Amino acid sequence: MSTGTVMKEAITAGPVQVGANPFSRRAVLGIVLIGSVLFLALLWMIGTGTGMGSANNGRAHAASKGLTGYAAMADYLERRGYAVRKVRNEGALAQTGLLVLTPPAFADGKEIEKIVSRRRYRGPTLVITPKWIEMPPVREQAKTAKKGWVRLAGAQEPRWKGFLDDVTVGLDAPVSVAAGDKKAGAKSGIAQWRGLGFSGTLPDREHRLWGKGDRLVPLVKGQDGHILAALIDDGGSYPGLEDLALAGMRSKIEDEDLYPLVVVFEPDLLDNYGMSRRTSARLLDALIPAMEVDKGGPVLFDLTLNGLGRSDNLLTLAFTPPFLAATLCLLLAAVIIGWRGFLRFGPPFAPDRAIAFGKRALVANSAGLVRRSGRLHLLSAPYVERARERLVQALALPRTLDPEQAAEAIDRALASRHPDAEPFTVIAARLMAARRPHDLLKAARDLHALERMLIR
Repeated sequence: MSTGTVMKEAITAGPVQVGANPFSRRAVLGIVLIGSVLFLALLWMIGTGTGMGSANNGRAHAASKGLTGYAAMADYLERRGYAVRKVRNEGALAQTGLLVLTPPAFADGKEIEKIVSRRRYRGPTLVITPKWIEMPPVREQAKTAKKGWVRLAGAQEPRWKGFLDDVTVGLDAPVSVAAGDKKAGAKSGIAQWRGLGFSGTLPDREHRLWGKGDRLVPLVKGQDGHILAALIDDGGSYPGLEDLALAGMRSKIEDEDLYPLVVVFEPDLLDNYGMSRRTSARLLDALIPAMEVDKGGPVLFDLTLNGLGRSDNLLTLAFTPPFLAATLCLLLAAVIIGWRGFLRFGPPFAPDRAIAFGKRALVANSAGLVRRSGRLHLLSAPYVERARERLVQALALPRTLDPEQAAEAIDRALASRHPDAEPFTVIAARLMAARRPHDLLKAARDLHALERMLIR
């Protein structure tokens, strides 16, 4: 093994560049982007509950597309420019804007009262009472029925003890029409209504809910005079509704900061069953602005009272203000770090093998050992000795000469052939005195050049 080769390998050894990547940059970028988008979509779906089951269960709420639901009302208001939102978290019920409550018949009246009371100074509230008893379609109908469709199996009054206990809710018997009666509103047994400057018919003429109470200011009445929708007279000032009401307010104004509370006793005025009529849409267009809701304002449809509530988790909070700002900052930092790594300078480096391949294995391993030990200067003496032996043999000098005599003989031979060349003894002394890798390598190269001049 050549000492000079070992010295050169030990000084110049370093990291080795790996070959080209097996994937192109575009392929890697596409894989990373698609994976990141899918991961963020998964987090968003977990946080918001999207894809965790449909709320279209045929009940009377804004996510239901059955006859008794209010999906048509929510969709219509959204198309009219209002910021419609279906609320599943109880904390969001206290936000500003119009809140639409559609509790089931056996909901807790105290819970309804609690929600309404917390909102009296935040925004108007619209409460729609339930009437119908929903049943799934029979076997013959189920074949053609869409998801969420129901059949009506009867009607009942709501029982909300603890909410508006001074208001009586009644259910009309089937409408009967005397033979030969030609009065408006009784033609063909059609159930008519009037209010808010409009009039129309109900889709069902056999069952009607109505309300009765001293604090009710009628907004919509049936043909028999029963109140189908009313404003609660609670001492507030509601000029928009008062101008459209069918009767005046009774109590004196005591608190002008209160927002209105409107109760729709007959759900067929606004549910999917009733929204199939244009007059119901016109009624809605008049009612919402009169309740102090600006164009484009928020309209919240409650789903918590219908058993579809959901509490916030950490992921939900991460995608809602004010934590959304911090989440966006973290995502932006991750994008910057990923892009910086993608555009790094040059190919990646890999460390040398512990044991090299091929004929240079012994030299490379020896050089690595010397380099790690930090004893490069210990190679000087063996390198000078080996170079001297090669020159003695090449110049045919006697083998019995001691090292000093051999070095002097090499100097004489060099002076006779190349008078201007640096003597062997000077270069050898400089190599023996060197300690830094740079000085060692320079002196070793000079000695190697001297060998080539004499041997050639």
